[in-house]
Amino acid sequence: MIVLGIILLVLGFLLNVPILWTLGIIALVAGLVLTLLGMAGRAVGGRKTWY
Repeated sequence: MIVLGIILLVLGFLLNVPILWTLGIIALVAGLVLTLLGMAGRAVGGRKTWY
């Protein structure tokens, strides 16, 4: 999710599409939250890390 968020942010910035920028921020934040939960020892959806 983190990688997807970064890709969407870059595409949204380069193509001037605000919805891609917004979706990129949401995916990036969700990926970071899931990664932090995984680092705390709490697996979410059976995974400790969401890339």
